[in-house]
Amino acid sequence: MSTLKKPDLSDPKLLAKLANGMGHNYYGEPAWPNDLLYTFPIVIMGTIALTIGLAVLDPAMVGEPANPFATPLEILPEWYLYPTFQILRVVPNKLLGIVAQGAIPAGLMLVPFIENVNKFQNPFRRPVATAVFLFGTVVTLWLGAGALMPIDKSLTLGLF
Repeated sequence: MSTLKKPDLSDPKLLAKLANGMGHNYYGEPAWPNDLLYTFPIVIMGTIALTIGLAVLDPAMVGEPANPFATPLEILPEWYLYPTFQILRVVPNKLLGIVAQGAIPAGLMLVPFIENVNKFQNPFRRPVATAVFLFGTVVTLWLGAGALMPIDKSLTLGLF
């Protein structure tokens, strides 16, 4: 059912290309008709059948209608947005919270200019960049853990 094109190893041009690591597209299994005519439709029909099967076997239940005027207090963003959520939650002025969030990428863009004298890639030989990275990592983990706590304990994590 499939068509297979074998390489002509007597062709010097193909041998030269193969020696350079090229020319592999001149032989092998072609996309037409093998993949496009036989494989892709089977995969597409299988995906559709799987989706329909999951919809029939485990239907999504419709809950109560959403109320845009009553936001639940326990609502949380995805885990990778916890630190920024915590910044917005803790800072009393929301404009100041947005400015604080904008200062993070601005500060990260300044790191190469702060330590452009040092051309080493070893982090132990780049103390400023390593210190900024470690400080940012600790602050991000601290804010992320604090986002899961009540607001009165969120900055101290209940430790102090």
